[in-house]
Amino acid sequence: MRIDRMLGITIILLGREKVTARELAQRFEVSLRTIYRDLDAIQQAGIPVVCLSGSGGGYSLMENYTVDRRLLSFKDMATILSALRGVRNIASTLDGSPGLLESTFEKISSLVPQDKAQEMEQHLERLVIDYLPWDTSPKQTAQFRMISQSIANNELLTLTYRSLRGTTNTRVIEPMTLLFKGYTWYLFAYCRMQNDFRIFRLSRILKLEATGQPFQRREGSYRSIWDSYQPASPPVKLVLAFAPEARSRAEEYFGVDELSDYSDGRLLAQVSWPEDEWVYTFLLSFGEHIEVLEPPHIRKLLCDKAAQIYNVHKNK
Repeated sequence: MRIDRMLGITIILLGREKVTARELAQRFEVSLRTIYRDLDAIQQAGIPVVCLSGSGGGYSLMENYTVDRRLLSFKDMATILSALRGVRNIASTLDGSPGLLESTFEKISSLVPQDKAQEMEQHLERLVIDYLPWDTSPKQTAQFRMISQSIANNELLTLTYRSLRGTTNTRVIEPMTLLFKGYTWYLFAYCRMQNDFRIFRLSRILKLEATGQPFQRREGSYRSIWDSYQPASPPVKLVLAFAPEARSRAEEYFGVDELSDYSDGRLLAQVSWPEDEWVYTFLLSFGEHIEVLEPPHIRKLLCDKAAQIYNVHKNK
Protein backbone atom coordinates (compact mmCIF):
# COMPACT_ATOMS: atom_id res chain seq x y z
CA MET A 1 0.00 0.00 0.00
CA ARG A 2 1.19 3.51 -0.76
CA ILE A 3 0.69 4.80 2.79
CA ASP A 4 2.86 2.00 4.19
CA ARG A 5 5.54 2.73 1.59
CA MET A 6 5.50 6.45 2.35
CA LEU A 7 5.83 5.72 6.06
CA GLY A 8 8.75 3.41 5.28
CA ILE A 9 10.44 6.10 3.18
CA THR A 10 10.00 8.62 5.99
CA ILE A 11 11.53 6.27 8.57
CA ILE A 12 14.52 5.69 6.25
CA LEU A 13 14.99 9.44 5.78
CA LEU A 14 14.87 9.91 9.55
CA GLY A 15 17.68 7.41 10.03
CA ARG A 16 19.90 8.35 7.08
CA GLU A 17 21.81 11.52 6.29
CA LYS A 18 20.75 11.12 2.67
CA VAL A 19 19.41 8.47 0.33
CA THR A 20 19.03 8.35 -3.45
CA ALA A 21 15.75 7.79 -5.23
CA ARG A 22 17.27 4.73 -6.93
CA GLU A 23 18.06 3.17 -3.52
CA LEU A 24 14.47 3.72 -2.42
CA ALA A 25 13.10 2.28 -5.67
CA GLN A 26 15.19 -0.88 -5.21
CA ARG A 27 14.25 -1.15 -1.54
CA PHE A 28 10.50 -0.94 -2.15
CA GLU A 29 10.61 -2.62 -5.59
CA VAL A 30 8.83 0.17 -7.44
CA SER A 31 9.79 2.52 -10.27
CA LEU A 32 11.74 5.78 -9.86
CA ARG A 33 8.65 7.64 -11.03
CA THR A 34 6.64 6.14 -8.15
CA ILE A 35 9.33 7.15 -5.64
CA TYR A 36 9.35 10.73 -6.95
CA ARG A 37 5.56 10.88 -6.53
CA ASP A 38 5.83 9.49 -3.00
CA LEU A 39 8.52 12.01 -2.03
CA ASP A 40 6.37 14.84 -3.39
CA ALA A 41 3.35 13.58 -1.40
CA ILE A 42 5.46 13.31 1.77
CA GLN A 43 6.58 16.91 1.33
CA GLN A 44 3.00 18.08 0.74
CA ALA A 45 2.05 16.34 3.99
CA GLY A 46 4.32 18.76 5.84
CA ILE A 47 7.48 16.69 6.21
CA PRO A 48 10.40 18.81 4.93
CA VAL A 49 12.14 16.65 2.31
CA VAL A 50 15.24 18.31 0.86
CA CYS A 51 16.65 17.43 -2.58
CA LEU A 52 20.45 17.54 -2.73
CA SER A 53 21.68 17.95 -6.30
CA GLY A 54 25.03 16.90 -7.77
CA SER A 55 26.97 13.64 -8.08
CA GLY A 56 26.81 12.99 -4.34
CA GLY A 57 23.23 14.13 -4.03
CA GLY A 58 20.04 12.47 -2.94
CA TYR A 59 17.18 13.19 -0.56
CA SER A 60 17.22 14.01 3.14
CA LEU A 61 15.10 15.65 5.80
CA MET A 62 15.66 19.23 6.88
CA GLU A 63 18.26 19.41 9.64
CA ASN A 64 16.88 19.17 13.21
CA TYR A 65 13.54 17.83 11.99
CA THR A 66 12.00 15.29 14.41
CA VAL A 67 9.13 12.90 13.81
CA ASP A 68 5.71 13.68 15.22
CA ARG A 69 4.78 10.91 17.64
CA ARG A 70 1.39 10.72 15.93
CA LEU A 71 3.14 9.21 12.87
CA LEU A 72 3.53 5.94 14.81
CA SER A 73 0.62 4.27 16.52
CA PHE A 74 0.91 2.76 20.00
CA LYS A 75 0.99 -0.70 18.41
CA ASP A 76 3.72 0.39 15.96
CA MET A 77 5.91 1.63 18.81
CA ALA A 78 5.32 -1.51 20.89
CA THR A 79 6.35 -3.73 17.96
CA ILE A 80 9.50 -1.69 17.28
CA LEU A 81 10.51 -1.60 20.95
CA SER A 82 9.99 -5.37 21.36
CA ALA A 83 12.27 -6.08 18.41
CA LEU A 84 14.85 -3.51 19.48
CA ARG A 85 14.96 -4.87 23.03
CA GLY A 86 15.88 -8.34 21.74
CA VAL A 87 18.58 -7.05 19.38
CA ARG A 88 19.86 -4.68 22.06
CA ASN A 89 20.38 -7.63 24.41
CA ILE A 90 22.62 -9.27 21.82
CA ALA A 91 24.64 -6.09 21.36
CA SER A 92 25.21 -5.54 25.06
CA THR A 93 25.91 -9.20 25.92
CA LEU A 94 27.89 -10.40 22.92
CA ASP A 95 29.24 -7.27 21.28
CA GLY A 96 29.74 -5.40 24.54
CA SER A 97 28.66 -2.04 23.10
CA PRO A 98 24.92 -1.35 22.84
CA GLY A 99 25.72 2.22 21.72
CA LEU A 100 23.51 3.11 18.76
CA LEU A 101 20.86 0.51 19.58
CA GLU A 102 20.51 1.91 23.11
CA SER A 103 20.14 5.40 21.68
CA THR A 104 17.54 4.22 19.15
CA PHE A 105 15.60 2.42 21.87
CA GLU A 106 15.54 5.59 23.97
CA LYS A 107 14.40 7.72 21.02
CA ILE A 108 11.47 5.45 20.22
CA SER A 109 10.61 5.18 23.93
CA SER A 110 10.51 8.97 24.17
CA LEU A 111 7.67 9.01 21.61
CA VAL A 112 5.42 7.12 24.02
CA PRO A 113 3.13 9.59 25.85
CA GLN A 114 3.73 9.77 29.60
CA ASP A 115 0.22 8.56 30.39
CA LYS A 116 0.86 5.46 28.22
CA ALA A 117 4.29 4.54 29.66
CA GLN A 118 2.98 1.96 32.14
CA GLU A 119 0.69 0.44 29.52
CA MET A 120 3.65 0.18 27.13
CA GLU A 121 5.76 -1.62 29.73
CA GLN A 122 2.94 -4.11 30.30
CA HIS A 123 2.61 -4.58 26.55
CA LEU A 124 6.33 -5.31 26.20
CA GLU A 125 6.03 -8.02 28.84
CA ARG A 126 3.50 -9.82 26.64
CA LEU A 127 5.94 -10.27 23.75
CA VAL A 128 9.61 -10.88 24.51
CA ILE A 129 12.10 -11.53 21.71
CA ASP A 130 15.38 -12.97 23.00
CA TYR A 131 17.90 -14.25 20.46
CA LEU A 132 20.52 -15.24 23.02
CA PRO A 133 21.15 -18.96 23.66
CA TRP A 134 20.52 -20.36 27.13
CA ASP A 135 24.23 -20.65 27.77
CA THR A 136 26.75 -18.33 26.09
CA SER A 137 30.34 -19.28 26.84
CA PRO A 138 33.14 -16.69 27.19
CA LYS A 139 34.70 -18.16 24.03
CA GLN A 140 31.51 -17.56 22.05
CA THR A 141 31.25 -14.00 23.36
CA ALA A 142 34.87 -13.24 22.45
CA GLN A 143 34.37 -14.80 19.02
CA PHE A 144 31.25 -12.76 18.36
CA ARG A 145 32.92 -9.51 19.42
CA MET A 146 35.96 -10.14 17.25
CA ILE A 147 33.79 -10.82 14.19
CA SER A 148 31.59 -7.77 14.84
CA GLN A 149 34.59 -5.46 15.17
CA SER A 150 36.26 -6.90 12.06
CA ILE A 151 33.10 -6.36 10.02
CA ALA A 152 32.76 -2.78 11.29
CA ASN A 153 36.44 -1.99 10.57
CA ASN A 154 36.72 -3.99 7.30
CA GLU A 155 39.59 -6.08 8.68
CA LEU A 156 40.65 -9.56 7.57
CA LEU A 157 40.13 -12.60 9.79
CA THR A 158 42.03 -15.87 9.86
CA LEU A 159 39.91 -18.84 10.86
CA THR A 160 40.35 -22.56 11.26
CA TYR A 161 37.12 -24.19 10.14
CA ARG A 162 35.72 -27.71 10.23
CA SER A 163 33.15 -28.44 7.55
CA LEU A 164 30.08 -30.65 7.94
CA ARG A 165 32.04 -33.49 6.33
CA GLY A 166 34.81 -33.16 8.94
CA THR A 167 37.42 -31.48 6.74
CA THR A 168 39.51 -28.94 8.65
CA ASN A 169 41.52 -26.10 7.09
CA THR A 170 42.74 -22.59 7.82
CA ARG A 171 41.78 -19.71 5.57
CA VAL A 172 41.78 -15.91 5.35
CA ILE A 173 38.36 -14.30 4.95
CA GLU A 174 36.82 -10.88 4.45
CA PRO A 175 33.93 -10.82 6.99
CA MET A 176 30.80 -9.07 5.75
CA THR A 177 27.60 -10.09 7.57
CA LEU A 178 26.60 -11.84 10.79
CA LEU A 179 23.39 -13.74 10.22
CA PHE A 180 21.07 -15.38 12.76
CA LYS A 181 18.81 -17.98 11.16
CA GLY A 182 17.12 -21.10 12.47
CA TYR A 183 18.52 -20.67 16.01
CA THR A 184 22.06 -20.62 14.60
CA TRP A 185 24.64 -17.91 13.92
CA TYR A 186 26.36 -17.74 10.53
CA LEU A 187 29.07 -15.53 9.03
CA PHE A 188 28.86 -14.41 5.41
CA ALA A 189 32.32 -13.64 4.09
CA TYR A 190 34.57 -13.64 1.04
CA CYS A 191 36.99 -16.56 1.29
CA ARG A 192 40.39 -15.87 -0.23
CA MET A 193 41.19 -19.58 -0.36
CA GLN A 194 38.10 -20.33 -2.48
CA ASN A 195 38.11 -16.93 -4.20
CA ASP A 196 34.37 -16.72 -3.68
CA PHE A 197 31.70 -15.83 -1.14
CA ARG A 198 30.94 -18.42 1.54
CA ILE A 199 28.69 -18.82 4.59
CA PHE A 200 30.37 -20.20 7.73
CA ARG A 201 28.54 -21.62 10.71
CA LEU A 202 30.02 -20.04 13.86
CA SER A 203 29.81 -23.27 15.87
CA ARG A 204 32.23 -24.90 13.38
CA ILE A 205 34.93 -22.24 13.76
CA LEU A 206 37.69 -23.89 15.80
CA LYS A 207 40.06 -20.93 15.95
CA LEU A 208 39.69 -17.28 15.07
CA GLU A 209 42.34 -14.56 14.83
CA ALA A 210 42.08 -10.87 13.95
CA THR A 211 44.82 -9.81 11.53
CA GLY A 212 44.34 -6.04 11.74
CA GLN A 213 44.82 -5.91 7.96
CA PRO A 214 42.22 -3.83 6.11
CA PHE A 215 40.31 -4.92 3.03
CA GLN A 216 38.01 -3.20 0.55
CA ARG A 217 34.47 -4.44 1.02
CA ARG A 218 33.20 -6.19 -2.10
CA GLU A 219 29.81 -5.92 -3.75
CA GLY A 220 27.81 -8.92 -2.61
CA SER A 221 25.09 -10.07 -0.25
CA TYR A 222 24.41 -13.21 1.77
CA ARG A 223 21.06 -13.37 -0.05
CA SER A 224 22.83 -14.38 -3.26
CA ILE A 225 24.04 -17.57 -1.57
CA TRP A 226 21.08 -18.17 0.74
CA ASP A 227 18.44 -17.79 -1.97
CA SER A 228 20.28 -20.11 -4.37
CA TYR A 229 21.19 -22.71 -1.73
CA GLN A 230 20.70 -26.28 -2.80
CA PRO A 231 21.09 -29.20 -0.37
CA ALA A 232 24.20 -31.30 -0.94
CA SER A 233 22.01 -34.42 -1.20
CA PRO A 234 18.56 -34.90 -2.76
CA PRO A 235 15.54 -35.05 -0.44
CA VAL A 236 14.27 -38.39 0.82
CA LYS A 237 10.67 -39.05 1.84
CA LEU A 238 10.46 -40.34 5.41
CA VAL A 239 7.48 -41.99 7.05
CA LEU A 240 8.00 -41.99 10.82
CA ALA A 241 6.02 -43.57 13.64
CA PHE A 242 6.46 -42.11 17.14
CA ALA A 243 5.59 -43.91 20.35
CA PRO A 244 3.16 -42.13 22.75
CA GLU A 245 6.12 -41.41 25.08
CA ALA A 246 7.62 -39.18 22.37
CA ARG A 247 4.42 -37.27 21.61
CA SER A 248 5.47 -33.97 23.19
CA ARG A 249 8.84 -33.89 21.47
CA ALA A 250 7.37 -34.94 18.10
CA GLU A 251 4.80 -32.16 18.35
CA GLU A 252 7.57 -29.65 19.07
CA TYR A 253 9.39 -30.59 15.88
CA PHE A 254 6.51 -31.21 13.48
CA GLY A 255 3.54 -29.38 14.95
CA VAL A 256 0.27 -30.94 16.05
CA ASP A 257 -1.37 -30.46 12.64
CA GLU A 258 1.40 -32.33 10.81
CA LEU A 259 0.99 -35.50 12.91
CA SER A 260 -1.72 -38.11 12.45
CA ASP A 261 -2.82 -41.07 14.56
CA TYR A 262 -1.47 -44.45 13.49
CA SER A 263 -3.54 -47.62 13.83
CA ASP A 264 -1.59 -48.95 16.85
CA GLY A 265 -1.74 -45.74 18.89
CA ARG A 266 1.49 -44.24 17.62
CA LEU A 267 1.82 -40.90 15.84
CA LEU A 268 2.64 -40.74 12.15
CA ALA A 269 4.74 -38.05 10.44
CA GLN A 270 5.64 -37.74 6.76
CA VAL A 271 8.44 -35.38 5.72
CA SER A 272 10.91 -34.85 2.88
CA TRP A 273 14.42 -33.95 4.04
CA PRO A 274 17.85 -33.90 2.39
CA GLU A 275 19.51 -37.14 3.46
CA ASP A 276 22.61 -36.37 5.51
CA GLU A 277 24.25 -37.06 8.85
CA TRP A 278 21.93 -34.61 10.62
CA VAL A 279 18.90 -36.69 9.64
CA TYR A 280 20.47 -39.89 11.02
CA THR A 281 21.41 -38.14 14.27
CA PHE A 282 17.92 -36.67 14.62
CA LEU A 283 16.25 -40.06 14.16
CA LEU A 284 18.62 -41.81 16.56
CA SER A 285 17.97 -39.13 19.20
CA PHE A 286 14.46 -40.60 19.69
CA GLY A 287 15.96 -43.93 20.69
CA GLU A 288 13.42 -46.74 20.95
CA HIS A 289 10.49 -44.31 20.65
CA ILE A 290 10.65 -44.02 16.87
CA GLU A 291 10.32 -46.42 13.93
CA VAL A 292 11.22 -45.51 10.37
CA LEU A 293 8.51 -47.13 8.24
CA GLU A 294 9.95 -45.83 4.96
CA PRO A 295 12.33 -45.92 3.17
CA PRO A 296 13.90 -49.35 3.74
CA HIS A 297 17.50 -48.20 3.30
CA ILE A 298 17.15 -45.72 6.20
CA ARG A 299 15.79 -48.53 8.42
CA LYS A 300 18.86 -50.65 7.62
CA LEU A 301 21.23 -47.73 8.11
CA LEU A 302 19.81 -47.04 11.60
CA CYS A 303 20.11 -50.74 12.48
CA ASP A 304 23.76 -50.68 11.46
CA LYS A 305 24.43 -47.52 13.48
CA ALA A 306 22.64 -48.97 16.52
CA ALA A 307 24.78 -52.10 16.24
CA GLN A 308 27.92 -49.97 16.12
CA ILE A 309 26.77 -48.10 19.24
CA TYR A 310 26.15 -51.43 20.98
CA ASN A 311 29.62 -52.72 20.05
CA VAL A 312 31.22 -49.58 21.44
CA HIS A 313 29.50 -49.96 24.82
CA LYS A 314 29.01 -53.71 25.37
CA ASN A 315 32.45 -54.36 26.89
CA LYS A 316 32.62 -51.18 28.99
